[in-house]
Amino acid sequence: MSLHILALDAAGAPHRWINTRGAALYYATNMVAWEIGQHEFVLRGGTQRLTGQRSVIRASSIIAIKGRNHMVRQFGRVPTLTKQMLLARDRYICAYCAQRFPFEQLDMEHIQPKSRGGADSWMNLVTACKACNHRKSNRTPQEAGMKLHYVPYVPNRHEAFILGNRRILGDQMEFLMQGVPKGSRIHLDTYRGRRPAFASTVVVSTALARCSPAAVCTAQTAASATTAM
Repeated sequence: MSLHILALDAAGAPHRWINTRGAALYYATNMVAWEIGQHEFVLRGGTQRLTGQRSVIRASSIIAIKGRNHMVRQFGRVPTLTKQMLLARDRYICAYCAQRFPFEQLDMEHIQPKSRGGADSWMNLVTACKACNHRKSNRTPQEAGMKLHYVPYVPNRHEAFILGNRRILGDQMEFLMQGVPKGSRIHLDTYRGRRPAFASTVVVSTALARCSPAAVCTAQTAASATTAM
């Protein structure tokens, strides 16, 4: 199982998810400004001919990258919309019947029908089960007599990082949740003392990743880590 590392800019804004190979490159080129992750990945490279010692890099689960090129310049930019992220935002609950369904039984539903000028946007799309989507058809909720049980909204950058990744370590989730607005539906599960609806808990003892011989051969967690899938 490949675990992702949360890369921030030097000011602490989420920049992107990277794999262990990418993290090894930042460490090797002295591009890591600071680290705050609670989990550690041991990255082992080749053996040095002169000393006979094997190179080792210890990568944190949350790292900040140096340099102006890695600074987040458009912090308030609207996140890219995908089906995975939309269904995660809506907690896999149909907006019309308020029932929870698995991913494959849900659709991206246009409140204002696309054929009538409705946009593919966070504010015009909600999650709908296939039955409700078929019933509503090419009509608005008012025309179909179907009540919306929740309203759409645009997730901010921190929430988008959560919605777009199904494998998040506990310390990464805690860091990102600090920047999620209180009005986000993610907090509905948090207030009830459970993981977000789109996440399940898995205990991982090791994570192996093959890399190029010149870089890192394997990566493994230094201790067991709890991930959100």
